[in-house]
Amino acid sequence: MSDPNNMSEEEKMAAEWAAMDSGGGDAGGGGGDATARVLNQDEIDSLLGFDAGGAGGDGTSGMQAIINSALVSYERLPMLEIVFDRLVRMLTTSLRNFTSDNVEVSLDVITSTRFGDYVNSIPLPAMLAVFKAEQWDNFGLLTVDSALIYSIVDVLLGGRRGTAAMRIEGRPYTTIERNLVERLVAVVLGDLSASFDPISKVNFRFERLETNPRFATIARPANAAIIAKLRIDMEDRGGRLELLLPYATLEPVREMLLQQFMGEKFGRDSIWEGHLATELWSTEVDINAVLDEQVMTLQDVLDFKVGTRLMLNATPESEIEVLCGPERLFKGRMGRRGQNVAVMIDRKINKYEES
Repeated sequence: MSDPNNMSEEEKMAAEWAAMDSGGGDAGGGGGDATARVLNQDEIDSLLGFDAGGAGGDGTSGMQAIINSALVSYERLPMLEIVFDRLVRMLTTSLRNFTSDNVEVSLDVITSTRFGDYVNSIPLPAMLAVFKAEQWDNFGLLTVDSALIYSIVDVLLGGRRGTAAMRIEGRPYTTIERNLVERLVAVVLGDLSASFDPISKVNFRFERLETNPRFATIARPANAAIIAKLRIDMEDRGGRLELLLPYATLEPVREMLLQQFMGEKFGRDSIWEGHLATELWSTEVDINAVLDEQVMTLQDVLDFKVGTRLMLNATPESEIEVLCGPERLFKGRMGRRGQNVAVMIDRKINKYEES
């Protein structure tokens, strides 16, 4: 072994690097290569930006936020919440008349998701009613879970009050059960149409009833949709009703749904309308009196010079037109008033007659 006092500077530096390398290997877990260590799931989630489970995070940051960045939150459509609130109030009364029972309807949540994710999350068995918004030329989906189906069947067929509805799983729904659910869907769609009346006249027409979510596809899996989850309670019976409206369906009334709630006028501001009308009446516009119009070639126009005379096919008795921009407003006759040239208006131009 060489004497440290007789070592050169290069040998001392090499010895120091060797000592640091051996020490780092021990600290890294038995002298193994630190670059070969495999990351665990928590470290991977941390790198991607996810909140660790149990750390109080909601798990919606990082990569999840990037994936869902294309979704539009329902808070951007404030009027839609008013529509669903009207639906809850109207549906409570309608279902009480429909079932002759004490019915309470409550709105659990309004959220947005992708259509494919919602279809895959539907708990089966369930019935899915496909309906069409005729004026908007698009479709929506109404999901009735099994608990509500058996509760409605039990109530409408005279089931005893105070007892839970009997559920028979593992068999397809009968024709009677399907017909009763169709009647329930008709009541819901009627109230939904009435809820949209203050915004837009629309008729939701029932199309078909499906039990397989794959046959109830009304939009592409990646398309965004609004989901309103309703809870229907009939004493100790009840179930859930979920209403899905794709954003493509709401697009014709999107501008109206973006408005803020302003009383019963749904977004109209009468003060601003009156102010705008007052300012419009005081707006100055240019009026042109046209004696005659001629069609000329570009060569003739380029040959114009000082002193060129234009022969007009107009006489002192000819009618002239009064225009505001491209709009033809009046017809009249040219004259003089004092030292000014004037136009006396004879009649207003009817656009339909002129066309």
